[in-house]
Amino acid sequence: MIAMFKAIPFGIFLTLLVALFIGSGGSHGGMLNVFDFDVTVAELGLEFTLYWSWALFLAGTFLAFALLLMME
Repeated sequence: MIAMFKAIPFGIFLTLLVALFIGSGGSHGGMLNVFDFDVTVAELGLEFTLYWSWALFLAGTFLAFALLLMME
């Protein structure tokens, strides 16, 4: 159970990294359904775009979970 909680940050990182390359190329990734959303930090005057995919997040988290279980 602890390995699942350890796998979540790795799934988030993998999703952001892969979705960045898919989304910035103008593609939606087919069944991955990569979408973009704007993040605004009003106090600092920052605005940027992030790409996300729930299917990619679940796949990346499962992959990290399996790797962590094998390392035990």
